[in-house]
Amino acid sequence: MSYRREHRASKGALFDEYDGLEEGGLKASSSYSSGIDEHDNDKAIDGLKERAVFLKRLTGDIHEEVESHNRLLDRMGNSMDASRGIMSGTMDRFKMVFEKKSNRRICTLVGSFVVSFFVLYYLIRVLMRG
Repeated sequence: MSYRREHRASKGALFDEYDGLEEGGLKASSSYSSGIDEHDNDKAIDGLKERAVFLKRLTGDIHEEVESHNRLLDRMGNSMDASRGIMSGTMDRFKMVFEKKSNRRICTLVGSFVVSFFVLYYLIRVLMRG
């Protein structure tokens, strides 16, 4: 309902201005309102310019951030490829060690020494506290 009232009121104001023109002169209020309208338009244009500059700066910042993330991801990818190469070489060496029976026995012996060392270390540490 209020929209219709506003619409009717704006139509009335519009036709009031035409009545002044038909009488042979411009009303003071119509020339004053057009000056205000131009001032409001200038303000709106300035606001839009400021927003456009802000959005341009923001998109530039986003672009720089995306570029830095892409460089970081590229470096990480290269590092992962290098790590994958090192790991595959290590796995190949382990396979070679375990293929021979004598090497398997040596690895078992070394493994048992390492485990027994950690067990003894733990026992000595517990006894020294107690």
